[in-house]
Amino acid sequence: MKKNPNLLWIMAILLGWLFDFLFWQQSFGVNFAIFTVCCLLGGFLLLRVNDQRPARGTLWLIPLILFFAAITFIRAEPLTVFLGVLIPFLLMVVLANTFLGGRWFAYSLADYVSGFFKLMGSMLAQPAMFNSEVSRERKESSQQAVKINIWPALRGILIAIPILAIFAALLASADSIFSNQLGALLKPFFGWDKFPEYIFRLFYILLIAYGLAGAFLHAALHSRDEKLIGEEKPLVPQFLGFTETAIVLGSVIVLFAAFVVIQVRYLFGGLANINITGFTYSEYARRGFGELMAVAFLSLLMIMGFGAITRRESQAHKWAYSGLSIAIVLLVMVILISAYQRLNLYEVAYGFSRLRTYTYVALVWIGVLLLAVVILEFLRRERFIALAVLLTSLGFAVSLSLLNVDGFIVRHNVDRVMQGQSLDVQYLVSFSSDAIPVLVDEFHSASLTTSTHEAIGAILVCHKALNNADQGTGDWRSFTFTRWAAEAAIQKVQTELNTYHMNYETFQVRTPANTVYPCH
Repeated sequence: MKKNPNLLWIMAILLGWLFDFLFWQQSFGVNFAIFTVCCLLGGFLLLRVNDQRPARGTLWLIPLILFFAAITFIRAEPLTVFLGVLIPFLLMVVLANTFLGGRWFAYSLADYVSGFFKLMGSMLAQPAMFNSEVSRERKESSQQAVKINIWPALRGILIAIPILAIFAALLASADSIFSNQLGALLKPFFGWDKFPEYIFRLFYILLIAYGLAGAFLHAALHSRDEKLIGEEKPLVPQFLGFTETAIVLGSVIVLFAAFVVIQVRYLFGGLANINITGFTYSEYARRGFGELMAVAFLSLLMIMGFGAITRRESQAHKWAYSGLSIAIVLLVMVILISAYQRLNLYEVAYGFSRLRTYTYVALVWIGVLLLAVVILEFLRRERFIALAVLLTSLGFAVSLSLLNVDGFIVRHNVDRVMQGQSLDVQYLVSFSSDAIPVLVDEFHSASLTTSTHEAIGAILVCHKALNNADQGTGDWRSFTFTRWAAEAAIQKVQTELNTYHMNYETFQVRTPANTVYPCH
C-alpha cells in the first residue's frame, strides 16, 4: 500500500460516497449487491496495484458472497434478507483475514472468532498507523520532501468541517440575526435547513471510508495465515482421562436411550397413545420442543468439548470414544425426529408459519452437522468441525433462499383449506411480496371453493391497498426482483380484483359475495 498510499484513501472515500449514494433515503434492494460488488472490486484493485494477489482458496469465497448479496433483491422474506446481508459481511471478514493465505477452510472456531476481532482492531487502528508511517517515511526522504503534500491540509479541512458545523449551529440557535446571515451565506451552495443533514452524511461517509481503509490494510498486511490457533499445539491441553469421559458419555447414552424408548411408545406409537396420558396432541406438541432442540445443540457441544480435552492414549481409547460419540449422535437423531414429529403436530393443528418453516429446515441441517461432527471425530479431523459448522450454516441460508418461505407457507396453507381447515387471511396479508405470485397462482386454481377463492382475492387486494412494506421507498437503487414479480402477477388478475371493494377508512375489503375481511 505504501507504493501508492493516496490510492488507498481515494478508493475508500469513493466507496464511502457510493454507500451514501446507494442507501440514503432508499430501501433495501439491488443497492446492497452493487455496493458489495464495488467493495470487492475496489479491494482487489488496491491489492493488485500493490502486487498482492489472492490465494486460490480465497477465490472460493467470491461466488458465495455474490450469491447471498443477490438474495437481498431476489427475496423479501425478513429472515432470508437478513441472512443475505449478514452472510456476505461475515464472509468478507473471512476474505480480509485470509486474502493472501487462503486457508479459511482449516480455521478452527477460535480462528474465526479471533480473526473477527483482529479485523475490527485493524479497522480502528491500522489507517492511523499507516498514515503515521507514510508521513515519517516522507519526512526521511529528501526526494519526497521537495514535493507539495496536500493531504495534511485536506485532513485538517475534513476535521474542521464537523467542528465548525457544531459551533455554527449553536451560535445560529443563540442569535437569529447571525442565523439569517449564515443562511444567506450558505444558500448558494445548499439549503441551510439541510446543512445538519449534509454534515451527518459527510461524517458517516468518512467513517465508512476509514473502516474500509482499515480492512484493505488488514488484508494486505495480516492475511497470510502463517499460524492458526491450535495447529501446532492444542489450544486446551488434554487433561481429562478417558475413564472419566467414558462414564459421562455412557451415562448420557443411558438417559437418551430411556427417552427414546418413551418416545417410541407415545409419540411414534400414534396419537391415541398420547391421549391415554391425559394430553391432547397439540398440548404434547407444544410441550418440550425447545428443550429437545437444546438437547441436540448441547450434545454437539459436549462431543466437541470432550473430544478436545480427553486423553486417548491408545488406539482402543480412540475407537471407544468414536463409538460412544456415534451412539450419542444416533440417539440425538431420534430425538430430532421426535422434535420433527412435534413440529408436524403443530402444523396439523395450526398450519405452517414462518417460525415452523425455519425450524423444519434447521432440523435437517442440525442433523447433517451432527453426522459431520461424528465423521470428523472418527477421522481425527476435529479442526474441520468449524468448516462443517460454516457449511451447514450456509446450507440453511441457501435452503431458505431457494425455498421461498412465504410462497411455501401460502401453498401449504391453501392445501390445508382443501382438507377442511380455515385460511388465516390476516396472517397471509402480513407476508412479503414473495407470496404474491404464489397467491395469484392459487387464485387461478379451479379446485378452490368460492369462499377460498374470494379469501385469496381479498388478500391480494389488501396487499395492494396497504402497499405492503415490501413496496419500499426510492428509485432504481431500491429495485428488487420480488417486487417486480409481484406487480406483474397482480396485473394478471387486476380485472377480477376490481370487483372487490376496499374501504380505506377501516382497511376492510368486501368481496363480490359481500364477505368482509379486515386487512389488519
